[in-house]
Amino acid sequence: MKNILLILNFLVFATISCSAQNTMSLEDAAIYPEQPDGRMLPPNTTYLKDINNSLNKYVGTWRGNLNGKKYEYNFIKKVNDGSVDGKVRRDRLVGRLRITDSNGNILYNTFTEPDDNNTNFFGKNFQPDLKAYMIYFVGNSIGCAEYGDVYLFVQPTTPNQMYLIMIPDNDITKEGDCPAGFQPTIPYQKTITLTKQ
Repeated sequence: MKNILLILNFLVFATISCSAQNTMSLEDAAIYPEQPDGRMLPPNTTYLKDINNSLNKYVGTWRGNLNGKKYEYNFIKKVNDGSVDGKVRRDRLVGRLRITDSNGNILYNTFTEPDDNNTNFFGKNFQPDLKAYMIYFVGNSIGCAEYGDVYLFVQPTTPNQMYLIMIPDNDITKEGDCPAGFQPTIPYQKTITLTKQ
């Protein structure tokens, strides 16, 4: 009986040790140095976990105005969500966006999209300095380079206020790719101040 207990204790310890090696906090992953072979995470990593609940401050509905348009964002936290490469699961934010003009006309809306995977607004991780969370956005006009990182900033002293700015991946387009008068869904490199609802 004593040997059985020792074996069970060993198995429990081994299971905990193995799972601990496979899980990494979002913050540790953000500051992990790139390896010479280009690897961005330790080789055993299978799960990036929000151990410190750092994503919680972004969760909820946020509203703000810019250039006569009303922006409403909703962020939810997905736990142990899949990844593009199918190898590393992660806790992440998924976003939804509704934009209306000054007359209340809806210009863009993913609030009604039932599938989180189709909002084209999914979390990546924190910046290496841990000051902002990066969430990738793909708008309606890919030919106009309307895709890139959206940075979310929430200061500890003002937890009900968020600053959001989009930096496109590529600001060069070929002639004819964009319609006349094209305006990006989220204005590029302009800060939108949002208030938590």
